Amino acid sequence: MTRTAAAEITGRRDELAQAVVSAQFARRPALRDRYGDAGAAKCAEDLRYHILYLAEAVAADSPRLFSEYAAWVKVLFAGLKIPASDLRDSLEILREVVAERVGGPVADVAARCIAAALDGLPHVPDEPVAHLDPAAPHGWLAQRYLDALLAGDRRTATTLVLEAVEAGLPVRDAYLHVFQPTLREVGRLWQLGRISVAHEHFVTAATQATMSMLYPRIFAAERHGLALVATCVSGEMHEIGIRMVADFFEMAGWDTYYLGANAPAAAVVRAVRERNAAVLAVSATITAHVGAVAELIRQVREGLGDRRVHVIVGGYPFNIDPDLWRSVGADGSAAGAEDAVTLAARLGGAEFQDAGGGIAAA
Repeated sequence: MTRTAAAEITGRRDELAQAVVSAQFARRPALRDRYGDAGAAKCAEDLRYHILYLAEAVAADSPRLFSEYAAWVKVLFAGLKIPASDLRDSLEILREVVAERVGGPVADVAARCIAAALDGLPHVPDEPVAHLDPAAPHGWLAQRYLDALLAGDRRTATTLVLEAVEAGLPVRDAYLHVFQPTLREVGRLWQLGRISVAHEHFVTAATQATMSMLYPRIFAAERHGLALVATCVSGEMHEIGIRMVADFFEMAGWDTYYLGANAPAAAVVRAVRERNAAVLAVSATITAHVGAVAELIRQVREGLGDRRVHVIVGGYPFNIDPDLWRSVGADGSAAGAEDAVTLAARLGGAEFQDAGGGIAAA
């Protein structure tokens, strides 16, 4: 299934969303009494997101992508006291509407994606398992770090990590066992409606600040003469994951050029060329941005001509579907920062033989 074909769903999402809501409210008049006109408008907004994520799953021919999205929505709706039956009904009607109004192979793939989501919904708990575990390595530190940040005490949180590192905690372990599970737990708490967007942004900003205080240790690793460019796709604002990837490459002796969030394709191509980068790492944390990853890689390949660069992708959608990297034109995907360094070494073979043997203790 081509992205051009799946784009027909995206391009008509307003029409399709309104058709689904109209049909759902017509079949269940009690919904109008429960939600009113404002609620109907919010339902249409939700459907537009459903359709956007469905289109990406169709483009990649990956029912798993849409199933995971639907599971995430079920948990979100549970926190908002929206019955799971409302989500199920809307997805069933969406399948009918796409078949009637779009039809053809696109509708067939969409139907498979929606069917997979519907089959999985009954098995999705209303509350996912917490990401912090006191029994995990440095779990006590991660919990105290999160507690301090949710209390708005950035100074205490930062001090906890810095003192642990001074006492011998490797920087890589601070990333893997403190920062990473904390950020995932914050996402879970937001999904459950227990914290606000403000909390989430505060924790992320505070963690980035703490990471920057560890840079003297990160940059102390012996250099190997290889360069990495790391970026999020245009439109992607969740940058801390790709920043961690860049830092792990630094700890492995690479020279990194971190572009951060929302980098335009032309700037990425120029950076790869100017830095003579051996590897380009691209991150997307939202499934709706998978198409943007594919387009960025296409423009990079085209812009570089005969110049070869290994492209590694990562982020939530690529962890859901381990084969998704193939559909976007990458050379591989990594589940995390440490795996990305290992993958780069494998892709480069003998050329990278000194740059993938392990990360310095920092």
